[in-house]
Amino acid sequence: MSITLLDVYDRLLAHYGPQAWWPGDSRLEIMVGAILTQNTSWRNVEKAILNLKEEGLFDPFKLQETPQEGLAEIIRPAGYYRLKAKRLQNLMRYVVETHHGDLDAMFACSLSALREDLLALNGIGPETADAILLYAGELPTFVVDTYTARVLKRHGWIEQEADYHQIQDLLVSELPQEVPLYNEYHALLVRVGNAHCRKTPKCDTCPLCELLPPGGIEEGF
Repeated sequence: MSITLLDVYDRLLAHYGPQAWWPGDSRLEIMVGAILTQNTSWRNVEKAILNLKEEGLFDPFKLQETPQEGLAEIIRPAGYYRLKAKRLQNLMRYVVETHHGDLDAMFACSLSALREDLLALNGIGPETADAILLYAGELPTFVVDTYTARVLKRHGWIEQEADYHQIQDLLVSELPQEVPLYNEYHALLVRVGNAHCRKTPKCDTCPLCELLPPGGIEEGF
């Protein structure tokens, strides 16, 4: 590609400015948010997080020990609350049993080993694992979501058939391995994806419009 992915980043940053992601007052809150945000809006996640704070549950041991049905009711605003309560407790059980509830010790582990551990937990896929590693752990891994894939594919910067790991490999190979850059870039891709690169695209006012391949794009993915 004649334009680099770093050029794309600079263009998005100049247009939108810093995004200040990921919202959260602590590493634990960011981890909880990564689970709760699956298949729902952040507004709903905020309501569930507020409920957890009001119940005084922001502690790995308390989250693990709370009866699952009770925890599910507390996080009900996030949707799929029974499933997410189970997934949240799977994660907290790992934190408690493997790292004695010490998040600093947990994130001191190697990126590859910790990512493998997270992916082995029921309900944690690559996107959630990488969100935890990048935003809570401040470790250099790039989060690939639907918007990221859509923006790269529509502009012809990667093959249409590329999977999560191929997209991640491209980004990591093209960019400096810097946590603040990965953090900001992912947030900017979400911003442009939400505003413009939807299933039905709104390209006219998009800061990346002039970078589209000749002939335009297909809708619906």
